[in-house]
Amino acid sequence: MLWRARRMLRKGGAAARKFMPARSSLSNAIYWAVIGFLFLPLFVLVFYSFNAGRQTTWQGFSFVWYQKLVMESPELWHAFSNSIIIAFGSALMSTAIGSLAAVGTARYSFKLKNFVSTMSFIPMILPEIVVGVSLLIFFAGVGLRLGLLTVWIAHTTFNLPFVYLLVSARLDEADPSIVEAARDLGANEMQILFRIILPMALPGILSAFLTAITLSLEDFVITFFVTGPGGTTLPLYIYSMIRFGVSPVINALSAVMVAGTVLLVYPMRNFLKVFAAR
Repeated sequence: MLWRARRMLRKGGAAARKFMPARSSLSNAIYWAVIGFLFLPLFVLVFYSFNAGRQTTWQGFSFVWYQKLVMESPELWHAFSNSIIIAFGSALMSTAIGSLAAVGTARYSFKLKNFVSTMSFIPMILPEIVVGVSLLIFFAGVGLRLGLLTVWIAHTTFNLPFVYLLVSARLDEADPSIVEAARDLGANEMQILFRIILPMALPGILSAFLTAITLSLEDFVITFFVTGPGGTTLPLYIYSMIRFGVSPVINALSAVMVAGTVLLVYPMRNFLKVFAAR
């Protein structure tokens, strides 16, 4: 019986595929053109990180720039460590605040609910230069010295709307009857929050956390306005190197970061798919 059921499923799937529209050659060409546009620069960057010379002409395969990256780049590693500290610190804070804000607006009704939901998206719409200048004026007004602390506050601020959006989208997909059933069974608000709502929102929270890390690592404009002595991040360090010519060491560091990102994101993607299907 099991063998017959599997055979019927295969026949049904084959029949369904016959009625599916075939992908046109134009759509295939557009698809691969977009993929090439996005990923070809990464392959070129990784390729030239193994170039023995400093120029774009190939002069032989070598690990010399990886050696210089590890042994002879203390300032670069200092800037990279600042970026990692700011990225994870701001991502943790923005994810915590943004997730609680999303839960509050999704589950409770209050007078300014629509106003708060609308205003939370303004930092996403405003140009980064406007956000950077406004934060600089604010820090100067309160007498806060520019440095890593101000960079952390700025990154947390512009990460909040993205976290709020992703977690809210996940909560909108949740079944509200589960919360009502838990309340009927005697669960209090804290039990509902930690045992039902947060587990349901966990894929959105993890996605928001990773997005916040990415946005923080790549930010230049806002960081340029709010940084101070000792607060140089990796984008600012690379920008300062442009005056003297960018070293291929940056290619080596970028290749390492790309490999690390793939190794981190691919297992996380599979985990989120499995968890979201539960």
